[in-house]
Amino acid sequence: MKKIISLLSIVLFASTVFAQQAGSIKGVWFNEEKDGKIEVYEKDGKYYGKLIWMKNSVESDGKTPLKDAKNKDSKLRSRPLLNAVILENFTYKDGKWTSGKVYDPKSGKTYSSEMKMNGEKLEVRGYVGSPAFGRTSVFTRN
Repeated sequence: MKKIISLLSIVLFASTVFAQQAGSIKGVWFNEEKDGKIEVYEKDGKYYGKLIWMKNSVESDGKTPLKDAKNKDSKLRSRPLLNAVILENFTYKDGKWTSGKVYDPKSGKTYSSEMKMNGEKLEVRGYVGSPAFGRTSVFTRN
């Protein structure tokens, strides 16, 4: 009976630690340049991030919301950048978030991506083909 209780305690502790690690990226993050804030959230067991603040969020007229003009998909070029989802479909596995996509609104390109925590910083790596051939951007908590 003691062994069963000990085993159940270990399983409960491990699942709690796993859940805390998996959810540790949820919240608001500054991008590397500090000209945008991304809110990372979980939906149906996957992680996403939307652009919730931009240093410059309007066109030169000072009124019109900045559009996603560089998007490779012509149908999305008229959408406002504010609240656009730029991180999508990440799953947590073995201490990192993998199999996701990151959209770079400055270039209009979408890359395969993985993320991991490094202390209190979130490292977002975008790549084509293999993570070895990519670039890492470091996000900091708001």
